[in-house]
Amino acid sequence: MEQMSLFDNRENFSPLATRLRPESLDDFVGQKHLLGKGKMLRNLIEKDQISSMIFWGPPGVGKTTLARIIANRTQAEFTDFSAVTSGIREIRDVMTKAENSRRMGRKTLLFIDEIHRFNKAQQDAFLPYVEKGSIILIGATTENPSFEINAALLSRCKVFVLNMLQEDDLAELLQHALKSPKGYGNQKIGISERQISAIAQFANGDARTALNTLEMAVLNGDIDEEQITVTDEALQQCITKKSLLYDKKGEEHYNIISALHKSMRNSDPDAALYWMTRMLEGGEDPLYIARRLIRFASEDVGAADPEALQIAVASYQACHFIGMPECDVNLAEAVVYLSMAPKSNALYLACEECKSDIKNRPDEPVPLTIRNAPTGLMKDLHYGEGYQYAHNMKEKVARMQCLPDTLAGRRYYNPTTEGQEKQISEKLEDIRNWKEEKPGSDPQ
Repeated sequence: MEQMSLFDNRENFSPLATRLRPESLDDFVGQKHLLGKGKMLRNLIEKDQISSMIFWGPPGVGKTTLARIIANRTQAEFTDFSAVTSGIREIRDVMTKAENSRRMGRKTLLFIDEIHRFNKAQQDAFLPYVEKGSIILIGATTENPSFEINAALLSRCKVFVLNMLQEDDLAELLQHALKSPKGYGNQKIGISERQISAIAQFANGDARTALNTLEMAVLNGDIDEEQITVTDEALQQCITKKSLLYDKKGEEHYNIISALHKSMRNSDPDAALYWMTRMLEGGEDPLYIARRLIRFASEDVGAADPEALQIAVASYQACHFIGMPECDVNLAEAVVYLSMAPKSNALYLACEECKSDIKNRPDEPVPLTIRNAPTGLMKDLHYGEGYQYAHNMKEKVARMQCLPDTLAGRRYYNPTTEGQEKQISEKLEDIRNWKEEKPGSDPQ
């Protein structure tokens, strides 16, 4: 007979988060907008009327746990499938088994973790089985399904958004871990409300992080005959580095860069600095932020403060020269300057108007007057005929039409009265009035 090892009792050595995984809706913490009494998802689960769906939310909010709870409540066979380790062959094997079960009158609930990691061909492989009802598909993803899941598959699934857990939710979860027999209920743990609150805050909405941090703090606590005491020193070591929700290629990347742009546009340097720092602390390339500042300088400040572009370009050069972490203040200087600079989107609007006309109108020829005539043939064809050299004019402006005839008088650039653009506006209006009012201008 094989002798049992001390380590054969695996449950005792499973991570705390695994041991405490909820098995019913009543034990599930958070997501009350979906699972509260009378809410849609709860009703579907309790009535066993589940259809294919996608759970979208950040890590550690209960996507996998919720799928397992659904599996326990439904009259369906449950198959757990990972998009990280599976390919087309594994998909086909699972689908074959599901089809056989369907013919025997049994449903199959197929849970796919990280479904966004499947490519188009792999996602397409599920379509016919979802349509026939061979499987009920539940996919979990941290990425925006609109971007990462095929439209055909997405149209056949209901998307449920799971939110980050609140600190109160996490504190409740930690208290449960201390009382539950599956957690530390059979031990006496000395931990204060302040320490529990610190763990909940550090976890940043992630239940798994909260439980893992509690477990690490307990394992490193002081042990005596009566209890294990979590010390501030041990806890501080467990929460020294916060894991920010930030994916340099995912939706949160675009959400935060949007927040940075709109904060600067709204002349709010405090918010702008916060979002800039969130990106840097999340591991963003400072040169990417600097490039976005360069774009902002022309799009949202423009000629209202021409120095804004110089400041933004200088911040890019500074980041290139010294890198992180020192270049954060260079970016901060540019962010504050751009936030407080006078705002004008006149250049952006001018570009968009030009693009619209170019897209929607015929390609107009360049007026003969402003064409070069380097050859005799071109001169015979009247290239450059009637051209007036502006430097030879008293007003330093010639009364020539430089736009095609069909666009004559079209105004693309309409400067505002903000900052230095006010002077540009006044000068441009004088030039336009002069061109309209005077019959001509004599050379000096």
